[in-house]
Amino acid sequence: MSSEHPMIARFRTEHARLGGTGEIVILPDSVHTAVLAAQALGCEPGAIANSLLFDAGGSPVLVLTSGAHRVDTAKVAATIGVERLARATPEFVREHTGQVIGGVSPLAHPRPVATYLDPWLEQHPVVWAAAGHPAAVFSTTYDELARLTGATVVDVA
Repeated sequence: MSSEHPMIARFRTEHARLGGTGEIVILPDSVHTAVLAAQALGCEPGAIANSLLFDAGGSPVLVLTSGAHRVDTAKVAATIGVERLARATPEFVREHTGQVIGGVSPLAHPRPVATYLDPWLEQHPVVWAAAGHPAAVFSTTYDELARLTGATVVDVA
């Protein structure tokens, strides 16, 4: 019997199903910021793909942004054609992703979530993103992340 957290196991299964090739890494401690994750992984903060879930009038919107950026919610809302993007509550995040804030992965959600990808991530040969739990991350490439998620590329900053 595995002692792996159920959300990491769920992510691992979906990652494999979709043909993900990256490594899943369990960090010794939860890393709550891109800077802390980058330090733990030995990469630049910009190579961390933050998975930020927003509430667009009751519909979830996932923005995968470089750890070097802050999302301009008004700009992204206008670009994707929604009235506004509000900070999602922890309950909203769990309902739509099955995961908790700080561990939201770009995939393995109960239902499809509209997903948008920061083109800034493309400059990094390896990108790291959450793997369903605050202490779990996985390596990928920009192209693979786009393929795995079906994300639309939008300028987020």
